[in-house]
Amino acid sequence: MQTQFKTLPATQELAQVERDLRFHPSTVTDPQLLSPEQVEGFNRDGYVRRVRVYDEAEATDNRAYFDALLARVVAEGGDSYSISTAHMRYGRVWDILTHPRIARVVKDLLGEDVVGWGSHFFCKMPGDGKQVHWHQDASYWPLTPSKTVTVWLAIDDADRENACMRVIPGTHHLGHLTYRMTEDRPDAVLNQEVEGAEDFGAPIDLELRAGEVSVHADLTLHGSEPNRSDRRRCGLTLRYCAADVVAGLGWDQKGVWLGEGPCPPQWGNPPRPEE
Repeated sequence: MQTQFKTLPATQELAQVERDLRFHPSTVTDPQLLSPEQVEGFNRDGYVRRVRVYDEAEATDNRAYFDALLARVVAEGGDSYSISTAHMRYGRVWDILTHPRIARVVKDLLGEDVVGWGSHFFCKMPGDGKQVHWHQDASYWPLTPSKTVTVWLAIDDADRENACMRVIPGTHHLGHLTYRMTEDRPDAVLNQEVEGAEDFGAPIDLELRAGEVSVHADLTLHGSEPNRSDRRRCGLTLRYCAADVVAGLGWDQKGVWLGEGPCPPQWGNPPRPEE
């Protein structure tokens, strides 16, 4: 069956469209890299963890690349959280976003036609007192319907000691939850918090070795604690959506087509940057 794509009229903003913020379970029955049990677990719990993408040598090379990139960004006045939409500027990050093994993991959950549209390093330096409060990614994104996942690629080893990401299983079935803004919290990395999130269940620590990934749905509650350790904890978040998703606020221009056939008309499909 040929996929049918939608696009917004040029004069219509996504904010004026009623967003579909329901979890859409994976309908993939023959995954190629994930197991059927992992797909089933994603539908049930809202996440998949510890999928190996890069071997040890490749993970070491990724870390060396990020070390140099971070030093450059800091010298230019940025910080360890400011390297966002990185695939639009850095060819190496574009290569990671489009990596066949990562794309395969995403396709095993969303289907063969997917778009990679986001890339943001979340790097907690040793002793970093900042916290990522409980939140749902869908609250931040002008996208509909809610068919988006985040791949969290470990640049460094991430464990409970150095503030690995945590999720609350099953919360993607709760729909879009009420949150409060946290601009008054100097310790907050992001500006939203779902209060009382742990009333919905016990958190699970998504510990990863460098080169491994986890994947979570855009409605799964997640966050991370301050890094009180003497070790850095860096992850590259990569965002993907199904091909029938539409974007507002110009976000469509960030979407790299990873499916078969021509790119859907609502996505820009930018080329690999030379830098």
